[in-house]
Amino acid sequence: MKKLFWIVLLCSTSVFAQFAPQAGLPGTTAIHRDSSIIKNWAKAASIKRGWQNISDTALGLAAVGDETYIPGKAGNGIVSLGDKGEATVLFHNPIKNGEGFDFVVFENGFKFTDSTEYLELAFVEVSSNGKDFFRFPATSLTQTTMQVDNFTGLDAKRIHNLAGKYIAPYGTPFDLDDLKMIDDLDINQITHIRIIDVAGSLIPMYASYDTANRIINEPWPTPFSSSGFDLDGIGVIHEQLKTAINEPFVNTPISVFPNPAKHGEHINLSGLMDGYQSLSIYDITGKNILTGDLDEGIPNNLLPGYYTLTLMGKAKLTTIKLLIQ
Repeated sequence: MKKLFWIVLLCSTSVFAQFAPQAGLPGTTAIHRDSSIIKNWAKAASIKRGWQNISDTALGLAAVGDETYIPGKAGNGIVSLGDKGEATVLFHNPIKNGEGFDFVVFENGFKFTDSTEYLELAFVEVSSNGKDFFRFPATSLTQTTMQVDNFTGLDAKRIHNLAGKYIAPYGTPFDLDDLKMIDDLDINQITHIRIIDVAGSLIPMYASYDTANRIINEPWPTPFSSSGFDLDGIGVIHEQLKTAINEPFVNTPISVFPNPAKHGEHINLSGLMDGYQSLSIYDITGKNILTGDLDEGIPNNLLPGYYTLTLMGKAKLTTIKLLIQ
């Protein structure tokens, strides 16, 4: 009987565990976008759009905002990522592990009822080399018996280490100390942060899962051009300030030629290429056409239209527009 009692007690503790509450309540970890602890903001970003509805791709990709909305202070516009869409963000200086939280992610959630909020969630990953990304351990204890829809809110106390936990103009903070045991990550030289939308479906084939392999339930579907996580900005709390021996954090001038180019024509990149490692190509809708090593170059089979080329490396990102005729 005693063993059964402890089993019930442990299960109950897991089911009813609570995390920090919404902004304005005692114990919250929410950080206002005007907080003086934010020392800097994102510098540049690239986007890989997700579907408006991952179960009905005929609706197309999310379309609100673009990569120019991400740099700078939160509150100046959002980028909608769509179901499982991504944004990879760079900064003026590497982010470091300091005392307490190290950076904060902002979304445009809002108050829904007295006890719930309309929240759209995302995973957060970081990299210290621009190539290998590591995810913060995330927890969602929202029930998984009934789909949360666009008329149902979430309780922030059931969510941990997922961006979007707090309503605007407050952000969700992250502590790099949570990742200190990862050998291939330098938590004092974070150069890239990747935000990955949670597709909140309860249907296993479309669902997103937390670190404990629980389905994450959130408003879904959101079949609009503003679908998915709406990234509003990323604030830096602890950063490595530049010194004479730091690698410069700049957008190196690179050009593509010919531009415009004809379908089937060989396309070249020129400029200072050192430090760049990967190339991504997006069409005019934001759909990712190709991602690969920079050495592979630009394919000559692109169909006529406008494209965005994103070159990425450690502490570097360059975006180039290309027209194929």
